[in-house]
Amino acid sequence: MSGNARDFNNIETRAVIKFFFFLQGKAPKEIHAILKEILGKHAPSYATVRNWVAQFKRGNFSTCDAPRPGRPKTVTAPEIIDQIHEIILEDHRISAKSIDEQLGISRERVGSIIHKDLDMRKLFAKWVPKYLNADQKRQLCQSSEQILEFFRRVPNEFLSRLVTMDETWLYHYDPEIKQQSMEWRHSGSPHPNKFRVQKSAGKVFASIFLRSRRCPPH
Repeated sequence: MSGNARDFNNIETRAVIKFFFFLQGKAPKEIHAILKEILGKHAPSYATVRNWVAQFKRGNFSTCDAPRPGRPKTVTAPEIIDQIHEIILEDHRISAKSIDEQLGISRERVGSIIHKDLDMRKLFAKWVPKYLNADQKRQLCQSSEQILEFFRRVPNEFLSRLVTMDETWLYHYDPEIKQQSMEWRHSGSPHPNKFRVQKSAGKVFASIFLRSRRCPPH
């Protein structure tokens, strides 16, 4: 069936979305999974499926593109800029292709609005060693205060008497590639953080001790 996927035009694909939503009560994610299995690379994006389901919910049951009287969408109307901004705020990783499919405007126009009117660009996420919860942060602050107090009492012997230790599980994992981590951000915004949250069954426990060279062995 996927061999005839390119024979489906936009109106026919929207009719299929309408059928699955109204007559079978399927959610946008389920509809997108079915279309992807049947149409393969010719299937619409999930964002497009979600957009049409939202229109059907609002009572707009037509599967045809709305008429565009007057000024064409190639002109940067304020409402178009607001629509694109809202779409990006809902999903910072959405592609320009998905946006132009939802709004029916050219990829070049979408890019121009994002970069020039919204002053946004896509940034890679930067690696952050570890995510700390509130209790872990509190414990680190207490430990730091104790070390600082020890330094104030014996500043000359501080390094020779200090031994630090840490332990952690080192998980095997499949890191997210840079392209998958890219997000739309306003100019001047910091890079998004990326934590190693996807852990696999394989792991190694590591205990690490650090001391000064002047510290005598025990």
